Amino acid sequence: MKSHLIIAATGWLALASAYSQIIDGQFAVTSNLKVGVAKVDISPTDLTGITVVGHRREVTGVRDPLRAGVLFLDDGETKAAIVTMDTIGAWEEMVKLARAGIEKETGVPAANIMVSASHNHSGPGYVENLRWASDLIKKLTAAAKEAAGNMRTVSIGYGEDAISFGINRRKTYDGRAVVSLNPDGPNDKRVKVLRFDDGKSLTPMVVIMHAVCHPCFFTWGDKGSQPYPKGYPKMTADFPGEAQTFVESVYAQKTSVMFMQGCAGDIRPNLPGYPYRCADEADIQWAGRDLGGAVTRAAAFSVTREQLKKRESFYQIRVASEVIDLPGKEGPVPSELMAMKVGPFLFLTMPGEPMVEYGFKLEKAIADRATPIIVGYSNGNIGYIATADAHKVGGYEPNRSVLSPEAEPIILKQLGALADRVVGDVFESFSKHPKDMVKREAEEKARLDAAKQIKP
Repeated sequence: MKSHLIIAATGWLALASAYSQIIDGQFAVTSNLKVGVAKVDISPTDLTGITVVGHRREVTGVRDPLRAGVLFLDDGETKAAIVTMDTIGAWEEMVKLARAGIEKETGVPAANIMVSASHNHSGPGYVENLRWASDLIKKLTAAAKEAAGNMRTVSIGYGEDAISFGINRRKTYDGRAVVSLNPDGPNDKRVKVLRFDDGKSLTPMVVIMHAVCHPCFFTWGDKGSQPYPKGYPKMTADFPGEAQTFVESVYAQKTSVMFMQGCAGDIRPNLPGYPYRCADEADIQWAGRDLGGAVTRAAAFSVTREQLKKRESFYQIRVASEVIDLPGKEGPVPSELMAMKVGPFLFLTMPGEPMVEYGFKLEKAIADRATPIIVGYSNGNIGYIATADAHKVGGYEPNRSVLSPEAEPIILKQLGALADRVVGDVFESFSKHPKDMVKREAEEKARLDAAKQIKP
């Protein structure tokens, strides 16, 4: 009897000891994934002669900093990086130079680097501002080196919320499309949030927010747009910058927030006017806090005990990409498509401005195979990517696009094929038959070599 009491007491002591090790606000992270992050101010240091693109206009100052973020990822076998920028596009030449510099400094293969823009309409152009462009490459390379030097083991939480400020900007009258705010048009109000945690506190190391809307609150304006009938007079990162600042302030500047743009080709801020007005401070605070509030809600919920139980402990990184010739109005248009999978999360990218329907169609095709995050404005800058249906009625987006209607099914099919290669549930992607293994190895070698052969 005495021995039973001793055993029972020992058990209770062990249990009590275990509970004493649980510290409120911390949680265990068991994972193969390590990440590092760095952010950098990429605003021009001198505005003399600087051209603001998107909505071209003269500016007299900087309202808030344009920033870039670099996320370095390593699963123990494969290294990858994600670069986000408060710029209008990811220009082809800039992508080449950035990849080459980042590979040299960190060892991440150039082909495994995603370079993505917010599509900010109030920042400098790359070609128009070559001095700034040179500084941008240096800053991205330095940030990548910093990110690679502060790696920590993490797990990833995921959540969704919604924003209210985006609206479709196309209406069809008598068989033709015009620029008009359309509350009944297709729209994606979801905000997708990834948080990377080392578990040492409830402050995430990194937060990635993915939303769908043109960053053109500060546009040219129109006759009803007082106080800025000629457009906002300062450089700004628009609502993605305002939201980054908001979320980082919530976490007392101890987390890095990165913004990824979705399929926003026909989605813009809901600012009525002729056809719409330029924003003011109240508008940008509304949008920044609407998005920032949605992000912090989703991020906070994803560390509750029930949500923590859903997190993976193994995050495999797989990347596939290909440059294909898309059918264009004046000939083939070389375009890079990419699939990057990090654990259950699948990024699919397009090098321009896809209309919102692309996101819905790709998500439906992926179904339950992965958590899809469809990203536009990445690894290139070919302009509008309109749907075949949009081409039938015309309007601003298809009329401005360099692509022909036949491009849509090719994009969807090729991104589906790239998804097959990285999701890993297609037989050829995991088969151990010698022929399949040789084929996969040859495809991967060709992909990596192709990126190295592109001379900046």
